[in-house]
Amino acid sequence: MRAVIQRVSKASVTIGGRIHSQISKGLLLLVGIEDADTYEDIEWLSGKIVNLRIFDDAAGVMNESVKDKNGEIILVSQFTLHASTKKGNRPSYIKASKPEIAVPLYEKMIVQLTADLGKPIGTGIFGADMKVELLNDGPVTIIIDTKSKE
Repeated sequence: MRAVIQRVSKASVTIGGRIHSQISKGLLLLVGIEDADTYEDIEWLSGKIVNLRIFDDAAGVMNESVKDKNGEIILVSQFTLHASTKKGNRPSYIKASKPEIAVPLYEKMIVQLTADLGKPIGTGIFGADMKVELLNDGPVTIIIDTKSKE
Protein backbone atom coordinates (compact mmCIF):
# COMPACT_ATOMS: atom_id res chain seq x y z
CA MET A 1 0.00 0.00 0.00
CA ARG A 2 1.33 3.39 -0.96
CA ALA A 3 0.25 6.64 0.61
CA VAL A 4 0.97 10.24 -0.21
CA ILE A 5 0.37 12.31 2.91
CA GLN A 6 -0.06 16.05 2.51
CA ARG A 7 -0.39 18.48 5.38
CA VAL A 8 -3.08 20.92 4.34
CA SER A 9 -4.69 24.15 5.50
CA LYS A 10 -7.80 22.98 3.64
CA ALA A 11 -8.82 20.32 1.14
CA SER A 12 -11.92 19.15 -0.68
CA VAL A 13 -13.16 16.42 -2.99
CA THR A 14 -15.75 17.36 -5.61
CA ILE A 15 -17.68 14.73 -7.56
CA GLY A 16 -20.10 15.62 -10.33
CA GLY A 17 -19.81 19.32 -9.55
CA ARG A 18 -20.78 18.87 -5.87
CA ILE A 19 -18.49 18.93 -2.85
CA HIS A 20 -18.41 15.42 -1.42
CA SER A 21 -15.92 16.03 1.43
CA GLN A 22 -14.02 19.00 2.75
CA ILE A 23 -11.74 19.70 5.67
CA SER A 24 -9.84 22.56 7.21
CA LYS A 25 -6.44 21.95 8.86
CA GLY A 26 -5.36 18.34 8.60
CA LEU A 27 -4.19 15.72 6.13
CA LEU A 28 -5.11 14.84 2.58
CA LEU A 29 -4.24 11.18 2.01
CA LEU A 30 -3.93 9.58 -1.40
CA VAL A 31 -3.74 5.79 -1.13
CA GLY A 32 -2.87 3.17 -3.75
CA ILE A 33 -3.75 -0.46 -3.07
CA GLU A 34 -2.11 -3.56 -4.54
CA ASP A 35 -3.03 -7.25 -4.31
CA ALA A 36 -0.32 -8.00 -1.74
CA ASP A 37 -1.79 -5.53 0.78
CA THR A 38 -3.29 -6.91 3.98
CA TYR A 39 -5.26 -5.73 7.00
CA GLU A 40 -1.94 -5.63 8.87
CA ASP A 41 -0.68 -3.08 6.32
CA ILE A 42 -3.80 -0.99 6.94
CA GLU A 43 -3.41 -1.08 10.73
CA TRP A 44 0.29 -0.17 10.54
CA LEU A 45 -0.22 2.60 7.97
CA SER A 46 -3.19 4.16 9.77
CA GLY A 47 -1.33 4.21 13.08
CA LYS A 48 1.71 5.73 11.42
CA ILE A 49 -0.35 8.44 9.67
CA VAL A 50 -2.36 9.67 12.66
CA ASN A 51 0.76 9.77 14.84
CA LEU A 52 3.21 11.38 12.36
CA ARG A 53 4.62 14.45 14.06
CA ILE A 54 4.40 16.84 11.11
CA PHE A 55 2.47 19.75 12.66
CA ASP A 56 4.14 22.64 14.46
CA ASP A 57 4.10 22.84 18.23
CA ALA A 58 4.07 26.14 20.16
CA ALA A 59 7.80 26.59 19.43
CA GLY A 60 7.29 26.18 15.67
CA VAL A 61 8.89 22.72 15.57
CA MET A 62 7.18 19.84 13.75
CA ASN A 63 6.46 17.88 16.89
CA GLU A 64 2.69 17.25 16.90
CA SER A 65 0.42 14.87 14.99
CA VAL A 66 -2.92 15.40 13.28
CA LYS A 67 -4.43 13.69 16.31
CA ASP A 68 -2.65 16.05 18.72
CA LYS A 69 -3.95 19.02 16.73
CA ASN A 70 -7.50 17.63 16.56
CA GLY A 71 -7.08 17.92 12.78
CA GLU A 72 -9.12 16.33 10.04
CA ILE A 73 -8.40 13.77 7.32
CA ILE A 74 -9.65 13.18 3.79
CA LEU A 75 -8.79 9.78 2.24
CA VAL A 76 -8.83 9.35 -1.54
CA SER A 77 -8.16 6.10 -3.37
CA GLN A 78 -5.68 6.60 -6.22
CA PHE A 79 -4.63 3.58 -8.28
CA THR A 80 -2.12 5.66 -10.23
CA LEU A 81 0.24 5.57 -7.24
CA HIS A 82 1.19 2.08 -8.46
CA ALA A 83 2.09 3.26 -11.95
CA SER A 84 5.10 1.59 -13.52
CA THR A 85 7.01 3.81 -15.93
CA LYS A 86 9.82 1.36 -16.64
CA LYS A 87 8.93 0.80 -20.31
CA GLY A 88 7.89 3.43 -22.81
CA ASN A 89 5.85 6.52 -22.04
CA ARG A 90 2.50 4.95 -21.18
CA PRO A 91 2.35 4.02 -17.48
CA SER A 92 1.28 0.50 -16.60
CA TYR A 93 -1.08 -0.01 -13.68
CA ILE A 94 -0.73 -3.79 -13.51
CA LYS A 95 0.26 -3.67 -9.79
CA ALA A 96 -2.86 -1.71 -8.79
CA SER A 97 -5.60 -3.93 -7.38
CA LYS A 98 -8.87 -4.48 -9.20
CA PRO A 99 -11.99 -3.16 -7.42
CA GLU A 100 -12.99 -6.57 -6.00
CA ILE A 101 -9.78 -6.55 -3.92
CA ALA A 102 -9.22 -2.80 -3.50
CA VAL A 103 -12.71 -1.72 -2.38
CA PRO A 104 -12.83 -3.87 0.80
CA LEU A 105 -9.31 -2.74 1.73
CA TYR A 106 -10.18 0.92 1.07
CA GLU A 107 -13.30 0.59 3.22
CA LYS A 108 -11.24 -1.05 5.99
CA MET A 109 -8.78 1.85 5.77
CA ILE A 110 -11.66 4.30 6.30
CA VAL A 111 -12.80 2.38 9.39
CA GLN A 112 -9.24 2.11 10.76
CA LEU A 113 -8.40 5.80 10.24
CA THR A 114 -11.70 6.81 11.85
CA ALA A 115 -10.92 4.64 14.89
CA ASP A 116 -7.30 5.79 15.17
CA LEU A 117 -8.16 9.48 14.73
CA GLY A 118 -11.12 9.22 17.08
CA LYS A 119 -13.60 10.90 14.73
CA PRO A 120 -15.04 10.45 11.22
CA ILE A 121 -12.87 11.21 8.21
CA GLY A 122 -13.78 12.57 4.80
CA THR A 123 -13.44 10.40 1.71
CA GLY A 124 -13.70 10.32 -2.01
CA ILE A 125 -15.75 7.68 -3.80
CA PHE A 126 -13.81 4.68 -5.06
CA GLY A 127 -13.54 4.75 -8.87
CA ALA A 128 -15.29 8.12 -9.26
CA ASP A 129 -13.96 10.98 -11.37
CA MET A 130 -12.95 13.32 -8.56
CA LYS A 131 -11.62 16.84 -8.45
CA VAL A 132 -9.31 17.16 -5.47
CA GLU A 133 -8.33 20.62 -4.26
CA LEU A 134 -5.85 21.37 -1.53
CA LEU A 135 -3.81 24.10 0.01
CA ASN A 136 -0.61 22.30 0.97
CA ASP A 137 0.71 23.72 4.24
CA GLY A 138 4.47 24.05 4.34
CA PRO A 139 4.57 22.37 1.90
CA VAL A 140 4.75 19.08 3.76
CA THR A 141 4.35 15.95 1.64
CA ILE A 142 5.42 12.47 2.75
CA ILE A 143 5.28 9.18 0.86
CA ILE A 144 4.96 5.87 2.70
CA ASP A 145 5.03 2.40 1.17
CA THR A 146 4.07 -0.41 3.54
CA LYS A 147 6.35 -2.76 1.61
CA SER A 148 9.48 -0.79 2.51
CA LYS A 149 8.52 0.84 5.85
CA GLU A 150 11.40 3.32 5.78
